[in-house]
Amino acid sequence: MKLLIVDDSNVIRQRIARLAADARLPNMDIVGQARNGAEALLMFQREKPDVVTMDLTMPELGGVEATEQMVALKNDVVILVVSALSDKPTALRALKKGAQGFLYKPFTDDQLVTALQEVVRP
Repeated sequence: MKLLIVDDSNVIRQRIARLAADARLPNMDIVGQARNGAEALLMFQREKPDVVTMDLTMPELGGVEATEQMVALKNDVVILVVSALSDKPTALRALKKGAQGFLYKPFTDDQLVTALQEVVRP
């Protein structure tokens, strides 16, 4: 399963990358880590990931717009929004545009693993 991690925080990107290797998850191959939606779309078109973790508030291109464009390119992509509680209305827009799940920041390691399990479960 190919994973693309999208977040403007390097700390969050590294944490998600580390947790993607958790034994409770299916084998995930990280195909890219993007700092913003524009960078993410370029990686998405090149790598065609199966799963994307998506921040919402980022420079250049936000998560809602990036989600909508990714779903248009690959309608079976699984997108897990990972964003701050203050972004709840934005998160709902992302879910309407095709995201399958939402995880509030800050999150625990177990919360992230559980959220990924829920969205990738066949």
